[in-house]
Amino acid sequence: MGEPAITTSGLRRTYDDVVAVDSVDLAVQRGEIYGFLGPNGAGKSTVVKMLTTLIRPTGGTGEVLGHELVSEASEIRLRIGVALQDASLDQKQTGRELLRLQARLYGLTKKEADQRIEELASLIEMDAIDRWIGTYSGGMERRLDLAASLMHNPELLFLDEPTTGLDPTSRSFVWDEVKRLNAELGTTIFLTTQYLEEADTLADRVGIISDGLLAGEGRPEDLKRQVGSDIIVVRVTSDVDTAVAAMEALPSVDSVEAADGELLISVLDGSVAVSPVAVALDGCGASVSELTMRSPTLDDVFFELTGARIEVEE
Repeated sequence: MGEPAITTSGLRRTYDDVVAVDSVDLAVQRGEIYGFLGPNGAGKSTVVKMLTTLIRPTGGTGEVLGHELVSEASEIRLRIGVALQDASLDQKQTGRELLRLQARLYGLTKKEADQRIEELASLIEMDAIDRWIGTYSGGMERRLDLAASLMHNPELLFLDEPTTGLDPTSRSFVWDEVKRLNAELGTTIFLTTQYLEEADTLADRVGIISDGLLAGEGRPEDLKRQVGSDIIVVRVTSDVDTAVAAMEALPSVDSVEAADGELLISVLDGSVAVSPVAVALDGCGASVSELTMRSPTLDDVFFELTGARIEVEE
């Protein structure tokens, strides 16, 4: 399989008495898209800042592309691309000026820089490249920032929440570009996200982080299979407690989660269990407005591992 792109052992970061990242072990293989999934405040961005040498770990060890995080930080920086969630672009520069500056920082000539800009044309809105960045939309800025991170053809690309706050069209464009970079160029991508669909769609493997701890890891389909249950979703408009008690009494029900009038009923075989569930709800007098069945999602995996749901914050 070759040398991993990223390895960490017991990676830790504290701020005074606050533990932001607690003993995280990672092994990201070259050529894969690794999704780092968790809610805001879980420690995702802190891990990225350590792996990109922006901050030093306070404990543990790590290597990126075969180079040690602290002692060989400069070697790492030459070989990676980084697009951070909180990246700030100079509003009084044009898009072209920003890209040429990025190229110059990595030792590219003007000719090489202009060639890279042409190669990245599918990512950049070329009709706006000579306008001030201050006139760009949020989606245009995000795409320009991604292009800047790719100017020097990095072996490994870090994307920290790349689509947070974007409209659906811009989000879809970034997804397509991430898949293209990986499929056509073999770029290894480390992607942090709070979006379940994003991790499910893009990632070859997913690491789930909660409160600074790595709670689980694996291929999305394998993680969902480990939950093992189908989910029957019931919208109840009255007698919620009665409905919960009736569901918990059924032998085919593994667990029941109730929130805001919605019951999430975990069952081993949804096609078999849905009829007894409907009969029991009718028998207990609960008022049901909707009943559907679905397969487990990464949110169910997150709940199984952490006891909480991911609340997406824009």
